[in-house]
Amino acid sequence: MKRMRMWLRELSLTQQLLTIVFLFIVIFAAFVFIFLSPSIDRFAETEMYRILHNSQSTLISYMEDHPLTFPNYEINPDVDEYLYVPSSGRFVSSGGKKIDPALRDEILEIAKTDIVGIADEKIQISPDDSEAYTEYLYSVTRLNDGTFLVSVMADSYRMQFQRSLVNSVVMLNLLFVSILFLFLMLWVGTLIIPLAQIKNYVTKLKNDDPDASLSIRRHDEIGEVADALVEMADDLSRQNREKEEMIQNISHDLKTPIATIKSYGEAIKDGIYPYETLEKSVDVIIEHADRLEKKVYSLILLNKMGYLLDDCEEGENLNMADVIDMVLMSLKVIRPEIEFIREIDSGVCFHGEEEPWRIVVENLIDNALRYAKSYIRITLHDGELCVINDGSKIDSELAEKLFHPYEKGTDGKFGLGLSIVYRVVTTYGYRVSAENLPEGVCFRISRDSQKKERTRRSERRKKEKKKEKR
Repeated sequence: MKRMRMWLRELSLTQQLLTIVFLFIVIFAAFVFIFLSPSIDRFAETEMYRILHNSQSTLISYMEDHPLTFPNYEINPDVDEYLYVPSSGRFVSSGGKKIDPALRDEILEIAKTDIVGIADEKIQISPDDSEAYTEYLYSVTRLNDGTFLVSVMADSYRMQFQRSLVNSVVMLNLLFVSILFLFLMLWVGTLIIPLAQIKNYVTKLKNDDPDASLSIRRHDEIGEVADALVEMADDLSRQNREKEEMIQNISHDLKTPIATIKSYGEAIKDGIYPYETLEKSVDVIIEHADRLEKKVYSLILLNKMGYLLDDCEEGENLNMADVIDMVLMSLKVIRPEIEFIREIDSGVCFHGEEEPWRIVVENLIDNALRYAKSYIRITLHDGELCVINDGSKIDSELAEKLFHPYEKGTDGKFGLGLSIVYRVVTTYGYRVSAENLPEGVCFRISRDSQKKERTRRSERRKKEKKKEKR
């Protein structure tokens, strides 16, 4: 069976269709010859006996209307009629035919028994004493006057009837299979053509063909796949353009401090102080070195967070209030004029390690410091962390893409901080979103309710195990 499945997978759709149709024909033929043919044979035999009974009923009605007479003509050309008179031992035929000796002996044996109603029997007769035998079906009825009415029909009628019925069924099914096969071929054609278009489209995308295009107007799964491929290609193209633009901007951002440091260093070496005094010139070098260090650190951190795994112990065991306090202690001196408002519930824990979450909080507060006008509000409640600032609002289209790795911020810079936030938060099973408030902008981190419920169940199981150990 496994080899059969592997063999079918290697076939094309047309070959699979032909295989299915062939198997259908084979199964249908087996059904006809194994199940249908015997049923038709039984039906034909029943129908023959019905003809014999009808013929006998006609003769009985005739004999009731004409007592002591038996017709000397054939009532049914396919049925031989005989009247056996026990008192004289004679057989009278309606068509003048002589009764076969073997059939006569059978009738004589039946006449010795008490027949109730009609007796239906079969007999094989060899005409002209040859080795070939022909089967006959006959019915025997005892009449009221003690005579026996015998109706005989050759089996050739049954074979003819059976052959005609089987041929009709087979031809009807062959016609049905042919029509079905035609429709299946048309249907497979509607599958193969768009699949070939999709294959060519993917090949062109692989070869960076600028003329790659795909237009499949379908509303089924193939149409959905085609639309998804086009959307994916557009998204990849957009991301590639933004990556190239980001690399150019990062290269420019890295080139500027390096050029400044190099030029200031060479000037100082020559005894020239570009920024008035030696101390101020060195401060410029240090400032640009800090900028360079921060950008390189962000790139390294973004790459590192791409390999972050959630291998922490199940449950929420990291005190987020301590993490927030540590971050505020180091960042609030950047802009002393900004008021920091803390609305933090004690004992709130998140799932994950301390260092990645500290980076998340640092990036969110650093982003808020960039836009805040007068205050930053930090709220921490069960399963939710919010960083709110009273800066300018976010464009609605930008809010949906803000956490993508290569999206520009409102100031046109390629900030990497929010993409780092997104990677850490999603790794630990949380969601992050940005939304506009009447007074500013809110960055919200919340736990998925399903995962939260799984965590709670895990914690309950741990408590139960501890109780069992005690």
